[in-house]
Amino acid sequence: MKAIKWFRDFNELIMFQHTVFSLPFIFIAMIVAADGWFGWRLLLLGALAAVSARNFAMLVNRYLDRDIDALNPRTKNRPSVDGRFAPTQMRLLIALNAIIFIATAYAINDLAFWLSFPILAILGGYSWFKRFSETAHLVLGLSLGLAPVAGAVAVSGTIPMWSLLLAVGVMFWVAGFDLLYSLQDIDFDKEAGLYSIPSRYGSECTMFLARIFHATAVLFWAFFTAEAGLGIFGWFAVLGAAAMLTYEHRLVSRDFTKIDRAFYTVNGYLGFIYLFFIILDRSLS
Repeated sequence: MKAIKWFRDFNELIMFQHTVFSLPFIFIAMIVAADGWFGWRLLLLGALAAVSARNFAMLVNRYLDRDIDALNPRTKNRPSVDGRFAPTQMRLLIALNAIIFIATAYAINDLAFWLSFPILAILGGYSWFKRFSETAHLVLGLSLGLAPVAGAVAVSGTIPMWSLLLAVGVMFWVAGFDLLYSLQDIDFDKEAGLYSIPSRYGSECTMFLARIFHATAVLFWAFFTAEAGLGIFGWFAVLGAAAMLTYEHRLVSRDFTKIDRAFYTVNGYLGFIYLFFIILDRSLS
């Protein structure tokens, strides 16, 4: 029972379900790079790299934000704050996931191994940025935007242009929905002096920038589709993403209490629907 409780608390700490945001785009890049199925070995290694990187990023964020989270009514009961995970234990988990990620990258290929170090540095940088710069939303987006680049590197050992276009799309997609999510903490961020865009420029400006970011994401996904030479289902993926993001903005603009629904449900499904269309495109082309 203790083990079950530990894993339940650990899942609450790292919010494992949020891996759904980056995992589909890793596999999208791998499918495009391989022009189809890329093999069971890379599937397992890619999944392990994605999970360990995501765990590392979230653990660093939770560890560095303990002082802030303890003051925020929405986050004061997190396992990193209420004593369920001690700082020493969190540092060990951070180191363990970093080692797993680096070892997995080494098993994939040389370029993946050498890129694993700057990737970890970027993943760990988000928590620092929000203490002094509003660009933290884009840094978070960049962290997840690295996923398709990593997927392309895993298969081809190179960084093709289409993977960078896909990555920029993911960056603006994530930054956009992080802006919407941050609306929940607008008052607290002002009091705590955090550099979020909502706390600095207000909700109307935030909503406008989120729309701009998401329009930019769709634009770069269209560039990716053209550069990668995808077929009709690749364009359906772009149109589907555009429709889902439009729905997300309508949800939030009508009622801020629906931010969680927009954040988790809409964005969670978006990546997998995108992946589904890419699988169709490569299977039927």
